[in-house]
Amino acid sequence: MASTSMELHDFLSKAARGGDVDFLRDGVRMLAQALMELEVSQQIGAEKHERTDGRVTQRNGYRERMWDTQAGAIELKIPKLREGSYMPSLIEPRRRIDRAMLSVIQEAYVHGVSTRKVDDIVTALGMTGVSKSSVSRICAEIDETVADFLSRPLLARYPYVWLDATYLKCRENSRVVSVATVVATGVTEKGEREVLGLDIGPSEDGAFWTEFLRSLVSRGLSGVDLVISDAHLGLKEAVFSVFAGSSWQRCRVHFMRNALVHVPKEARNMAASAIRTVFAAGTIEDARAQLRLIADGLQCRYPKLAALLFDAEDDLIAHMAFPRDHWSKIASTNPLERVNKEIKRRTDVVGIFPNRASALRLTGAVLLEQHDEWAVGRRYIGIESMSRIGAPQDGKEAYEALLAPIR
Repeated sequence: MASTSMELHDFLSKAARGGDVDFLRDGVRMLAQALMELEVSQQIGAEKHERTDGRVTQRNGYRERMWDTQAGAIELKIPKLREGSYMPSLIEPRRRIDRAMLSVIQEAYVHGVSTRKVDDIVTALGMTGVSKSSVSRICAEIDETVADFLSRPLLARYPYVWLDATYLKCRENSRVVSVATVVATGVTEKGEREVLGLDIGPSEDGAFWTEFLRSLVSRGLSGVDLVISDAHLGLKEAVFSVFAGSSWQRCRVHFMRNALVHVPKEARNMAASAIRTVFAAGTIEDARAQLRLIADGLQCRYPKLAALLFDAEDDLIAHMAFPRDHWSKIASTNPLERVNKEIKRRTDVVGIFPNRASALRLTGAVLLEQHDEWAVGRRYIGIESMSRIGAPQDGKEAYEALLAPIR
C-alpha cells in the first residue's frame, strides 16, 4: 500500500496548492485504483506478494481502460488474474443489462402485450401502474447508450471475424413474427476480442447480410483475413461480396450436423469419427488428402454425404492456412455461439418483444456488457501468435498457392 500512500500525499499537496485543474479527476482515479486493488485482494485471498493458504490465483499485470465519469475521462489500470477474470464493481458489469431487461418488461406491460411470465415478473417487482412517460425516459437512455456502442468507429485491424444469427419473437402489425438477430465479433491484431456489430431484420437473406456487413466496413472494419460462419447461402454470398480477397471458413460444427443427416442413425458415429480425422491432420495438404480419401470411401453407401464433403473441401480446411495454434479457435463459430446462448438466456425471460426496438435494446445491452468483459479479460490469442498471420507459410498466400492447382 506504499504506492497508494504516496499518491494520496501528492493528491493532498495538489489540493493544498489549489492550482491543479485536474485535481478532482486525479482524486477519482486514485480512489478507483485503490478500490480495484482491494477488490482483487479479496477475490484472490491475498495482498500483493503475500503468501496465504487461502490464495486462489495470482495477479498477472494490468490492462488499461478509459473510464468516462462526470469528472472526465479517467485512465484505469485494471488488474488481471492468471486464472479467471476480474471486473471492477465501479464499472457496473451487469447493471445495464438489468436496466434494459426492466425497460423491456415495463414496455411490454404498458402496451398490454406481456405474457404470463412477464406479468409475474412485473407483479413481483411491484411495477403496477407504470406510466408511459417513465418507460419512454428509461428506454431513451438505454437506447442512446446501445446506439453509441453499435455505431462506434472500428479503429483496429480485425484478421478474424465471426458471423452468426439467432432468432427472436417480436410483435409486428398485430402478429408475432420471428426476426433474425445477426451478430459480428472479431479479434484484433493484438489478439483481443470485440463485439463488432448487431442488427435485427426480417430474415437472413443475402440483402440483409450484405447491408449489415457494409455497415461494419463503413465504420472502419478492415484487415479481415478470415471470416468464420455457417453455410447459409445469403450469408456466404454477402461475405464474398463485401470481403473480397478474404478467406471463408465454414463452421465445422454446423457442417457436421448437416452432414450426418445424410446417413442412418446407426452409422452416424462412424461417419462423424471418419470426418474428424480430416480436422486432426497436421497440414492443409494432409487434410485435403484425408478428406478425399474419406469421401471416396463413403461414395458407394452414402453418395450424398460424399458429395457434400467434396463440395465443402476448400471451405472446411481454410483455417489451416493460418497459424496452427489458432486452428481450434477459428475452425467454428463456437465462440460466437456462446454469446448467442447468453442472448437467448436473457431474451427468453421476455418471450415476445413488443417491437424490434425493444429487442435491439436488450440484445445490444447484453453485447455491450460482453464487450466490456472481454476488454478487461485475457487476450483470446497472444500478440506474438497473431503477428505470424502475415507469414507466407501460414497466411493467405500459402492458401491461395495450394488452391491454384485445382481451380
